[in-house]
Amino acid sequence: MSATLQAKIRDVPDFPEQGIVFKDIMPLLADPAALRETVDLLADWIEPRKPDVILGAEARGFILGAAIAYKLGCGFVAARRPGKLPWKTVSATYALEYGENALELHADAIAQGQRVLVHDDVLATGGTAAAICNLAEQLGGEVVGTAFVIELAFLEGRKQLEQYDVFSLLTY
Repeated sequence: MSATLQAKIRDVPDFPEQGIVFKDIMPLLADPAALRETVDLLADWIEPRKPDVILGAEARGFILGAAIAYKLGCGFVAARRPGKLPWKTVSATYALEYGENALELHADAIAQGQRVLVHDDVLATGGTAAAICNLAEQLGGEVVGTAFVIELAFLEGRKQLEQYDVFSLLTY
C-alpha cells in the first residue's frame, strides 16, 4: 500500500499501557492529501458492497466513517461507549488486547435488511469489530464488510471476523 500513507502513521510507545505500541492516525488525518487518499481508497473498496450505512466505531471510526458515508451517499451510524447515546440502546461487551470495553447502538439505528459496512481505524484483536458486527446483526442488518486503515496482523484479529469480508489499507 501507499508508502506515503504509512509514513503518516505515528508510533506511540507504551500507550495506553506499558508494552503497547499505539498506531496514531492523527498525523494522517491532518494531512489533506493523505486524508483524501485514505477516504478514496477505503471508499473504492467499499462502494461495490453497496452499503446503506457505514457503522463507525468510537472514536476514530467516526472521522473516516462519516467521510466515507458522505462520499458514497449513504448514512452513518455511530457505535458509542456506554452512556453516550441519548435514546434506547443495544449493547455488547468485548475484549481488547489490553482489557475490556463495551459499545452501544441506538436500538433503531439499523433497519431490518439494511446493508452495513463496519469501519474502525485499527483492526487489532478483532473484538471491537466483531462486537459491532454482532450488534448490527441483532438489529436486523446485513454486514457486507469491515474496513480498517490499519491492521495489526500479529494480533490475528481477522480470526474473529472470518465470516466477513475484511479490508485493511496498511498492515503491520
